[in-house]
Amino acid sequence: MSQTEPKNPLVVIVGPTAVGKTELAIQLAERLNGEIISADSRLFYRGMDIGTAKPSLAEMERVPHHLINVADPDETWSLAIFQQKAMAIIEKLQSDKKLPFLVGGTGQYIRSVTEAWTPPEVHPDPRMRATLEAISKEYSPIWLHEKLRILDPVSADRIDARNVRRTIRALEVIFTSGQKFSTQQGSSTSSFNLITLGLKRPRPELYARIDERIEKMFEEGLLLEVQHLLSRGYLHELPSLSAIGYREAIAVLQNKMTVEEAKIQMKRITRVFVRRQGNWFKEQDQQIQWFDMNGDTFRAAEVYIRKRLA
Repeated sequence: MSQTEPKNPLVVIVGPTAVGKTELAIQLAERLNGEIISADSRLFYRGMDIGTAKPSLAEMERVPHHLINVADPDETWSLAIFQQKAMAIIEKLQSDKKLPFLVGGTGQYIRSVTEAWTPPEVHPDPRMRATLEAISKEYSPIWLHEKLRILDPVSADRIDARNVRRTIRALEVIFTSGQKFSTQQGSSTSSFNLITLGLKRPRPELYARIDERIEKMFEEGLLLEVQHLLSRGYLHELPSLSAIGYREAIAVLQNKMTVEEAKIQMKRITRVFVRRQGNWFKEQDQQIQWFDMNGDTFRAAEVYIRKRLA
């Protein structure tokens, strides 16, 4: 691409879980001839619908969605795989004169595309991973995550302490290369004309929406969904089933926790998750146009995007 050739636009919608990204993205894509690429790592997996608050079939029929239901729960989608697939979809949409919308709350997946990351070229070390997994089981995932915090505080802030797979990967890269995981991702100037929208709500309002969503998950059959996954042979130790909601539901099914205890824990952990999401996208970031979610947000967001496209 020559320096004078204009960059193709990419609309990015970020914000904490339950803020309202899905509906706003669908409305905007409908109006702006767009399609949605999900950047939420929980939505990759088939059969995991209720616990991930996956867009409904009706919602996905309104606008084409990509990178949802693309893997079974026992498959691993790495950051590199996501980046490759997302870039290919974006390029195809742009060639078809469609406006791509990259939407989600998983910060590193968003940044891998917008900043053209080059993931660390450290090949998996099965023996090291097995050792770290054994340590995690013996001392707990939290203990292992604290060791990561000592070595690389930035990565620790960005990785959920319960996400053992990502914690182990970060440690694997550090031990193999001798450098911090957070400094090796690398970035370059984006190849896109980025139009980034950040969505926010007052914290009490956001927490109320989270609580309502969790209550609704149980009403809609979260326990049955998880029971079905386990009956199909998916092991509860799978990284995909360590997502918020699934671990708690498994504990309920194993009579290790009551439903009410599960709800309380899910609400607490989701609040921690929201704060971790904020480490990726900060309100003082000059590259993000923030919108308070209210009745006028859709109109204001559409005006902003059209102005940036002009």
